[in-house]
Amino acid sequence: MAFGSATSHGSSGENISHFTGTRMRLTGSGSLKMTFKSLDEVEEQELVPFTMQVTTNREPFRLANFNQQRAMLEGYTEVIDEVFRVNRIIIFVKELWADYPSGD
Repeated sequence: MAFGSATSHGSSGENISHFTGTRMRLTGSGSLKMTFKSLDEVEEQELVPFTMQVTTNREPFRLANFNQQRAMLEGYTEVIDEVFRVNRIIIFVKELWADYPSGD
């Protein structure tokens, strides 16, 4: 298991994290749109889409600026006959705070 993964270090999800970007090993045709979403999809941030190629020797990177306790990354296409294959996803995350500031 990779260092820092949820399985190796036990993810409690209580810390606030800064999701800074994603890198993918991706092939296909068309445009892959991506959105970071918070729990219950209360907040979201759309990333710059990946333009896919059938073969490539690059793993493109997309910046994000998303601060949440937990997040999911949604990838999708909007045009018929666009296809994609993801072999690897790396999501870059940095811990910001242990908890939200109190309102007192």
